[in-house]
Amino acid sequence: MRPINEAHVAEPGLAVVEVAAADDATAFAVQQLLAGQCAIAPAERTTRVPGEPGVRLRCFLDLRQAPGL
Repeated sequence: MRPINEAHVAEPGLAVVEVAAADDATAFAVQQLLAGQCAIAPAERTTRVPGEPGVRLRCFLDLRQAPGL
């Protein structure tokens, strides 16, 4: 995966979440759970690293837009 861009974590309440999972369905299910809690910029695909198990997914969260915060 590419390095995290400083703009993605420039202010309190912004976060980058990387999910490692056995398969695409699991990674996207975790992303969907996060989307139910706060605003996210979702990933459209997962990545695979040769020689490493499973898949990875990176999404960007904005906790400032979370319900109840």
